[in-house]
Amino acid sequence: MASQSMEVVAKALEQQMLQSARIVEEKLDGELEKLERMDEDELERLKERRLEALKKAQKQKQEWISKGHGEYREIPSERDFFPEVKDSKSVVCHFYRDSTFRCKILDKHLAVLAKKHLETKFIKLNVEKAPFLTERLRIKVIPTLALVKDGKTKDYIVGFTDLGNKDEFPTEMLEWRLGCSDIINYSGNLLEPPTVRQKSGSKFTKVEKKTIRGKGYDSDSESDED
Repeated sequence: MASQSMEVVAKALEQQMLQSARIVEEKLDGELEKLERMDEDELERLKERRLEALKKAQKQKQEWISKGHGEYREIPSERDFFPEVKDSKSVVCHFYRDSTFRCKILDKHLAVLAKKHLETKFIKLNVEKAPFLTERLRIKVIPTLALVKDGKTKDYIVGFTDLGNKDEFPTEMLEWRLGCSDIINYSGNLLEPPTVRQKSGSKFTKVEKKTIRGKGYDSDSESDED
């Protein structure tokens, strides 16, 4: 009796696979037929549209590079912060201190992401050179990433809480977290982080959108994360 049931299931699966294969085959046949029906003028217009799209993408890339995208770099002082964020639509700014070990860990990951995500500007600023700005943004935990979009601080990544609460997190974890704030073009699944082995309570809480002065922001901790 059991063997008959298994045979029925196997045949049903086989029929389902054959049906799926036929659907794919019919779709491919339809696309080939569509291409065959295209005359030379239609093909030429298609090539022109694709070429125009490539030119547009290349122009956008050059514009980003001219504004300092594509590399992770330090800005000299807090005075440079405002023109930097005004000049680009999406900016990630790392507020760091030389004596904080975790800042060096973030440096490594941010350098990788800066090259991968040209659409976003990645910069760093020494908090010891930015007393006014850190007070305005109420940055109390180092490291802190300020995520700025259209000249407004959209979100913060404070310490490593959102990154699995450990120093050895993969670059993909930070990339996912930035994608959740829509500060980069993330192509993965935003509903699930790339590393599933997280401590409970490691989910992040987004802050309300605010101006660059950051009024209303407050950290859970008064001490640095070393």
